[in-house]
Amino acid sequence: MRYAILGDIHSNLAAFEAVLRDIDLKGGIDRIWCLGDVVGYGPDPHECIELLRQYEHICVAGNHDWAAIGKMDTSDFNPVATRACRWTSQQLTKKDIDYLQNLPLSLCQDDFTLVHGSPREPIWEYLLSIEVAQDNFAYFKTAFCLVGHSHVPLIFEQRGNSTVYKEFPNRTNLELGGNRLIINPGGVGQPRDGDPRASYAIYDVDTRTIYHYRVEYDIPATQRKMEERGLPLPLILRLSEGW
Repeated sequence: MRYAILGDIHSNLAAFEAVLRDIDLKGGIDRIWCLGDVVGYGPDPHECIELLRQYEHICVAGNHDWAAIGKMDTSDFNPVATRACRWTSQQLTKKDIDYLQNLPLSLCQDDFTLVHGSPREPIWEYLLSIEVAQDNFAYFKTAFCLVGHSHVPLIFEQRGNSTVYKEFPNRTNLELGGNRLIINPGGVGQPRDGDPRASYAIYDVDTRTIYHYRVEYDIPATQRKMEERGLPLPLILRLSEGW
């Protein structure tokens, strides 16, 4: 069995399609594990939900998924994100809303816990520091936890009483061993690690290995769509820089 691990698609259809094509070139997968924020920021929220639902998949709720359907207050969002969220809400069909409404906060699959933010605060907490990651190991019971939200590919490894941070570079093979891990595959639709290419991972059950990949996509095409739809300029420009 092989699973695609995708996070933070963020209404970026071109990036999502590029990832799916790359998955096919690498032999395909049996199911998608989606870490939330299917919508938000980008120009194609309905299309991304529709495409995801064509695949066998599981998905957890992200903060932008909840905000787009009024399930979460946007008072903690910055003005740019709030504006994009309001636009996103107007693009969703009833089926889209029902789909997002029913997404769970967390899921357990095999040896993995899936959340968007963190196991402690699934919707909102960012896992970017060793200190925060170390606290969060107590909040899930499986060997491994998959997270999104920060849009940064990274790994935290628990070693006894300490936690170690590791980068998750492109084309890295992560062999799962005895130590517990928190893993972020990076963002599909809005990377924030300085690399504008879409980021995702594939988990091979037979080899117990997670493979991390980056994929180029048509960034100008997404930016043109965003401009046509009147989405905020900072969101348009950041796609070129990967921030």
